[in-house]
Amino acid sequence: MSLTSDYLFYAMIAAAVIAVITTLAAWNAVRGPRFVRWLTRLFMIGLCQATAVAVLGLWVNNDFALYSSWNDLLGEQSASDIPAGPGSDTADFQDLGDHVVGTDYRGPRSHLRGKVLVWTPPQYDQPEYRGYRFPVIMLLHGVPGTPRAWIKGGHATTELADMMGKGELAPAILVMPRVDPGGNTDCANIPRGPQTATWLTQDVRNLVITHFRALAQPSGWAMAGDSTGGYCAISLPLQYPGAFSTGLGFSPDDFHGDPDVVPSRTLRRLNDPIRLAGTGAPVSLLVATSRRDPFSTVANAQALTAAAKAPTQVAPMMVADDGGHNWGTWRAMYPKAFGWLNSHLSPPRKPSIPTALAAGQPGRALPGGQHEAAGEGQ
Repeated sequence: MSLTSDYLFYAMIAAAVIAVITTLAAWNAVRGPRFVRWLTRLFMIGLCQATAVAVLGLWVNNDFALYSSWNDLLGEQSASDIPAGPGSDTADFQDLGDHVVGTDYRGPRSHLRGKVLVWTPPQYDQPEYRGYRFPVIMLLHGVPGTPRAWIKGGHATTELADMMGKGELAPAILVMPRVDPGGNTDCANIPRGPQTATWLTQDVRNLVITHFRALAQPSGWAMAGDSTGGYCAISLPLQYPGAFSTGLGFSPDDFHGDPDVVPSRTLRRLNDPIRLAGTGAPVSLLVATSRRDPFSTVANAQALTAAAKAPTQVAPMMVADDGGHNWGTWRAMYPKAFGWLNSHLSPPRKPSIPTALAAGQPGRALPGGQHEAAGEGQ
């Protein structure tokens, strides 16, 4: 039974209720020596507590999409999960409903494999947008977490769609990739280890450009993330301004990095957004956090602002007076935060001559029978 299955959740609720009823009914019916009676009662109490904790754990996991499978929870990956041979910029997408498609993708450059979810706005299929290429917002989840966290906990596909419908956010493709397909690296490329930065900035980016009507230039690409994903959404545009022009971090982790995640002090410094902000990358950044968030302090954001050198632009940070390290706090910031992002992201554009058609290349099949011209947009 799947870890995220509703059947498992409701079965565990039933087990918890049965455990309590059985304990109450059998409490005075236990027979035997005093030691045996107390041991039996202790076991019954433990069973009640264990089932209650399991219900709570499943509820939190399902709500925040922390772990997607038993293997994910246990930190295991079976050999069958790792395909042989090189990857490519193409993949088979499965229609998951509500404008969302997904694939288990293996990047040809990073050789990492992970889930990638893509949501297209309603405008994507409207006649007046025929031939238009859309900007892309890559949404990066925290660790632990899964790409679905931005849908289940972040409500991105509904709340951002609402902003698009009101004209507060230009129609954009939302891409939700796994940020730790080879284990958590704070989205860094680890020497002789997982090449997570390559996975996100090249493999996933090229996959989306190949399969969807996505803008190719960096002004059409932004990153937004929460927690560890927020750290990545600030760090990666600074390192790869030729791929992403904008970064939005909700309660990003400490910019100096986590020694438990990246033991190398040198590597942590190379990926430190505070250091990178002084290198003059042509990107725009915004940090949104809460004064009460112990994992993402105001001082962390202030250090980024102080270190920035033109043409790097760090917007005045957004600071909530209340709220913790959670989706409720971050969703309350969506209107202003994504409104800011909208002012730095290219709107949908219609190329004068599609690159693929000019080159005489065939189209690529998309989910739902659609076809897309191969090659990058203008």
